[in-house]
This record gives sequence, structure tokens and C-alpha cells, in this order.
Amino acid sequence: MIEVWGKAPVPGVLYGFEMVAAVNEFVSRAAHPRLWPFVSQYTGYRIEGAAPGTHAGLPSRSLTFIVAFEDPLDIEHGSSQVRDTYWAMVGGLHRAPAFVHHNGRQIGIQLEVAPRGAMALFGVSAAALANDVVQLDQVISSRTPELVERLSTAQSWPARWVVLDETLLGWLRDDYAPRSEVESMWSLLDESHGCRSIDQIAVDLGWSRRHLSKHFTSTFGLTPKTMARVMRFERAQRLLRLPTRPSLASVAHVCGYADQAHMTRDWREFAGSPPTEWMTDETIPILQDSVSPSPPH
Repeated sequence: MIEVWGKAPVPGVLYGFEMVAAVNEFVSRAAHPRLWPFVSQYTGYRIEGAAPGTHAGLPSRSLTFIVAFEDPLDIEHGSSQVRDTYWAMVGGLHRAPAFVHHNGRQIGIQLEVAPRGAMALFGVSAAALANDVVQLDQVISSRTPELVERLSTAQSWPARWVVLDETLLGWLRDDYAPRSEVESMWSLLDESHGCRSIDQIAVDLGWSRRHLSKHFTSTFGLTPKTMARVMRFERAQRLLRLPTRPSLASVAHVCGYADQAHMTRDWREFAGSPPTEWMTDETIPILQDSVSPSPPH
């Protein structure tokens, strides 16, 4: 297994009369091979000395699982803007941004969990977690304190990877088997980044669109149409992060939008702002930004 280490030197930030040396560090390692259908990799992060602010956690095709160290996560989410703090949390598939408020320091470990991993690892369906952020002990009540303690006290990132492998393999339910038609529909949408026709998928699988959509929604918590839109949006925001910074019109075309205005409407819903504003404001790459959604092959 290959570990990728990266630390970006950035200028110090002045708070009051104290100059704080800034750190922007991300460390990743592949999960244990038995976990690849559910979790592709672990990402540790340490951000210190940044300016306090708010980061938008954007909708994606994965659930988010985070354990924080030293300072809990301060997250605001949902249509009613519920705000709470979390040492360990799971965020389901969602169609609106979750806002992470921070004081310039964020330290922890993040995992992107495939929707099938919700039942396999946590014992609850992805639908039960959709459009929500919950304390980990709400789904794994008896095991959360031990995991948080072991990860927080581990002396290195490699030691934390060992803890995660041991813990998640212990949680893993080998008897979990998702409905094949629903899993096939997810795979077809995933492979096409949300551009495959839902009507054609239903024809190919031999189900009516209504019947297939009903089972898809009850499994994942979002309708096939909404999930396809999220996948197109996710691809668009990753393309816009490229150093080459392609034009908005070209990204809209590649991602299957009718035009740039169509992409902007989706962006306002999923990111809370148009892409031009998001690209200017986004400064702390936490949550899904540094993690690949696909397992190694």
C-alpha cells in the first residue's frame, strides 16, 4: 500500500500579537482491500494558522465519515440550518451544502463511504442518513468512544491507519447484499457521472422507471434524478479545481449540462453560490475535496 504525504508551506497568520505558523497537511493511505467496496482510502488532515471562517461541504456521491482531534467539528446543515458540534460524525447523501465553521484549525481523519457501506459498516441504510449529519454514536453507540480515543491518542498517521483497518473490519457485515437492480442503476449513473438516461437504464434493467425509482430512493434517500444531478455537479466542481482552470462553458458541456446557465442553477442549489463566487471564496479544502470517490482497482 502506498502512502502519499503532502505538506504545503503557507504564510503565517497574525492573531492579536501572536504570529501563528500555518500548516496545511494532508496524508492519505488506501484502506484494507476487504474494505475497498465501501471505503477507498483514509485521509488525515491538519490545518493550522488559517484565517477563521466557514467551509462548504458539498453534495457528492459518497457519505462522509469524520473523526476530529483537539477541536470538534462545528457543522450547520439542513433546511432548518441545524448547528451542532461533533467529535465523530457521519453525513449522508445530500442535496444542499453543509457549512463547517472553524477557528483556523482543523485536525482529524476523513473517510468517503460508498452508499452500500452505510449498511455494511454502520448497520443503517444510506436512506436513513440522507440529508442529515449525525453523531457517530447514534449509529455505532457502543463502539464510538473507543474509536475516538484510539485515533486521538495514536502517535502517528500510520498508527491511525492500523486502528481504522482493525475497527472497520470488525464492524464489517459480510452478509450484506444490496438489491442487484438498484446497485446496477447506481453503477450506471456513477460510471456516466450522472449523464446516463434514467429511462434507458430502466429499460436496460427490465423495470419500469417508477418501480426502479421507488426502490432506488428507498435505498439511497435521493431520487435517481437528484442523484444524477449531484454526480454531474460533483464532476463539474472537480474539473474547476484543476490547475488549468477550464472555462465554465467547457465544463458545462463536458458534464452534460444544456448550457452554462443550467450548470449555474444547479451550482446555486448544491453549493449555495454560483461557481464564479465559489471559486473565489473557497480556501479550506476539507471534507470531500481531497478524497477520491472510487476504490482502487
